[in-house]
Amino acid sequence: MKLHPLETTMRRPILLLAHVLAVLALAACGGSSSGATTTPNTASPPVATNGGGSGGSNDLDKQDLPHVVLVSLDGFRWDYQDRFATPGMDRLAATGIRAASLQPVFPTVTFPNHYSIATGLNPSSHGIVANSFPSRDRQRWYSLGDPAAVGDGTWYGGEPAWVAVEAAGMVAATYFFVGSEAAIGGIRPTYWEPFDGSVPGDVRVDRVLEWLNMPDDTRPHFIAVYFGDADSVGHQFGPDSVEIAVTVAELDRLLIRLLDGIDQSPVSGEVTVILVADHGMSTYQPGSEVLVLSDVLDLSAMSVVGGGAYAFLFQEQPDLARAVQVRDAINAVWQHGHAWLRDEAPAAWQVTPESRFPDIIVQADAGFRVVESPGQLAQLPVGLHGWAPGFTDMQGIIVAAGPRLPRGVAIDSVSVLDVYPLVLEILDIPLVAPIDGDPQALAGLLQD
Repeated sequence: MKLHPLETTMRRPILLLAHVLAVLALAACGGSSSGATTTPNTASPPVATNGGGSGGSNDLDKQDLPHVVLVSLDGFRWDYQDRFATPGMDRLAATGIRAASLQPVFPTVTFPNHYSIATGLNPSSHGIVANSFPSRDRQRWYSLGDPAAVGDGTWYGGEPAWVAVEAAGMVAATYFFVGSEAAIGGIRPTYWEPFDGSVPGDVRVDRVLEWLNMPDDTRPHFIAVYFGDADSVGHQFGPDSVEIAVTVAELDRLLIRLLDGIDQSPVSGEVTVILVADHGMSTYQPGSEVLVLSDVLDLSAMSVVGGGAYAFLFQEQPDLARAVQVRDAINAVWQHGHAWLRDEAPAAWQVTPESRFPDIIVQADAGFRVVESPGQLAQLPVGLHGWAPGFTDMQGIIVAAGPRLPRGVAIDSVSVLDVYPLVLEILDIPLVAPIDGDPQALAGLLQD
């Protein structure tokens, strides 16, 4: 039986409390300087070979268009902004819009939701159905910890925002965003970084500000930047810990640094900042019953992905009769979750029969857990995500402000799928291909 990583983002280094406190103590001194360059990352192809992209410069008739900075705070739960002091986020909301929450797609894990933010598509449509999963023929595996797979554009469907921007004749830049390390449709962002969780937040902010201070012909019109601290700390210590409070304060400080830098940039007044979180965070019920799959099933010739809030079971060879037996065996003994075949999953999850989703989906009820073996149970972190999208704790945030957005407006919850059409509308890029999001949910708020 093949083993694969837990469906968490645990590859990112854990942000220790002592380190965070030290960073906060240094914040009053103005933080550090990044020392980053503004040349295309040497790991990417030369800009001149960027397929149908911008070639590293903005078309002359596009240089006066606005700019968008998309900031992702992985695992930042919908209620953190109200539970903790967040003057930076409150400042952004006061000058723009804030939704009650940002609703994730299924499954509520990092890679599928980030790529749904980037494309406006459900995982069934864009293909990234988990943090790790096999191709339909089981000949290849995609995994968040495999640089070759992450950088292989054949895994990614749809047209992510940075590709749409580059194809429209404008420069795009990403600092760690799912899919941006690959050439998708032959196009990469002009500027991008291979993931390195050890890069400090100040360095990431400084790089964004350097991009915004570039000349008109090379300045990126779309920038995406990722921060994983709330996810890592939430996993290690839980969403109700002192450590998560300190982490929220640090992330808010970085946002203030970014907003102040934008105000001092040559494009001040022309930038829309969109702050999002891919999913939330919760904990399991202490002493709650755990489904241990190896105690119930013969897992031979089957790969198990996940463990914690859910598990995906992939058969090495299609065998409908056995899949039905596995499903029924789980449902016969488990009172705190359910197993479905791929074509039986709840309609709201948008799991299509022809997608890369697993043969059997095992979803625990909120607060309960499922693991492959007893040994995996001991490895589970304190905080988890991956429960069904309808569980409130799985929802994230969206706060956005810019010249075309109304000021100080609270709106109902929206989906991660609704971010993409907002970005394209701001940048005057036609929405040509169908998407799964609502083109008017956020873009409809824009004013002339």
